[in-house]
Amino acid sequence: MIMAERAFPPRVAIAERVASEAGFQQGCIPEVGRLLRLAAASKPHGLIAESGTGAGVGTAWLHSGLGAGARLVTVERDEELARRAAEIFADDDRVSVLTGDWRLLERHAPFDVFFCDGGGKRDDPGRVVELLAPGGLLVLDDFTPSPHWPPRFGGEVDELRLFYLTHPALEATEVLTTPVSSAIVAARRA
Repeated sequence: MIMAERAFPPRVAIAERVASEAGFQQGCIPEVGRLLRLAAASKPHGLIAESGTGAGVGTAWLHSGLGAGARLVTVERDEELARRAAEIFADDDRVSVLTGDWRLLERHAPFDVFFCDGGGKRDDPGRVVELLAPGGLLVLDDFTPSPHWPPRFGGEVDELRLFYLTHPALEATEVLTTPVSSAIVAARRA
């Protein structure tokens, strides 16, 4: 079926199998994956980054949109997961899988697309924004939709979400990825 092939690129299926074998259950959902593919495809000669490789599911979605002139660098702090993810992309020299703290990405910045799924998102959001090139896209997932403004989570103002949605260097919006999850997509102003 053509639609199924487009919906799940081959490396995504491989990464999902690796995640299952490793007992890693925090992989990228397909709805976010398709958003990542779109973001990567929008920057065909761009530098794409990801913090929080995990078993490589999100990486595989980014890879599925990667242009011939683009590069993808991702970092995972768990050595075994990083090793397994690196094996998935060993035949593509456009992809680098780093092992260690998310700050290893700093030496590769600025990024045209940054999927911040691991370190940085919560512990240093200001630095996350600084790593974007002008016009660079930032994707942050794993939010719970809020019908309120300012956005709320657990009965409190969601300060993290508010930070990204109102940051003066970003043009940002929140999009539903499923009825119970959302992502923030932002572009850094020139």
